[in-house]
Amino acid sequence: MKIAIIGATGLVGQKMIEILAERNFPLETLIPVASERSVGKKISYNGKQVEVIGIDAAIKENVQIAMFSAGGDISLAYAEQFAASGATVIDNSSAWRMSPSHKLIVPEINADQLTAMDKIIANPNCSTIQLLMAIAPIHKKYGVERMVISTYQSISGTGIKAVQQLKDEQKGIDGVKAYAYPIHENCIPQCDDFLANGYTKEEMKLVNESRKILNDESLKITATAVRIPQLGGHAEAVNLSLKSAFELNDIRALLQQTPGVVVQDDPSMSFYPMPISAHDKDEVFVGRIRKDESQQNGLNLWIVADNLRKGAATNSIQIAEYLVKHKLV
Repeated sequence: MKIAIIGATGLVGQKMIEILAERNFPLETLIPVASERSVGKKISYNGKQVEVIGIDAAIKENVQIAMFSAGGDISLAYAEQFAASGATVIDNSSAWRMSPSHKLIVPEINADQLTAMDKIIANPNCSTIQLLMAIAPIHKKYGVERMVISTYQSISGTGIKAVQQLKDEQKGIDGVKAYAYPIHENCIPQCDDFLANGYTKEEMKLVNESRKILNDESLKITATAVRIPQLGGHAEAVNLSLKSAFELNDIRALLQQTPGVVVQDDPSMSFYPMPISAHDKDEVFVGRIRKDESQQNGLNLWIVADNLRKGAATNSIQIAEYLVKHKLV
């Protein structure tokens, strides 16, 4: 099997390559793909040095799976060309997520929707993935009527340039800028561009992608997404209005039984999820589980995950693993 990683030199692309090796993915040839300025560079995979090639050359390699993490414009320009060559594309950009013709997949929730006919598969936004890993089982059992989401998102979600900005600012260096404002010792209530309704694209991704994945257009969702000076890991404070009554112990038990979710919830010991403890892990961590005493059937959760792993690279590779296991590629 040949697998191409488009955007192999970016943060998510590098993480994809690392996780493919970690999980012993059954591939024979890895083809790292990047922009022309990176062609010819060598990257390490399973102890070997592999040369980066350009995207036009990669199309001719007849790969079985192409994983895209190079931005929406590249995905729109090339994903269909890879699909036409016979590849199954797993796309980490926003290009195809809300297309009615393309499936938006979190494997633990809806991988059973996939068929061999799906040649371009969308990977959800990082904040959506970790949110729904915790919310989906609750929605299935109790019904979620409304979600109010506040995110605290790592700068790594913006990319290498943002990571460099924070490191420069910490050292007092006036260097490259990914944001219009300093991020060191600051938080910025803007993730992505603003839309006409006053929300950012990131906030509306949480709304629209959640409805699509849960197959429930009636869900009432509002979100505020904030960028914080954290190198890795996203956190979310989520307030739910459920359709039926619940007991907290039942919620905890339900989440403890959910594959890919880890409950860390012991207030007496100040035990709760944090980005620093979720770093480099594939699970989604849930804590601060408590009733919202201001409303009937109200529930509060604190949800944390490594945004480069389960929020991006790991989820993509889990999709690929499902395709291989079920002989869909």
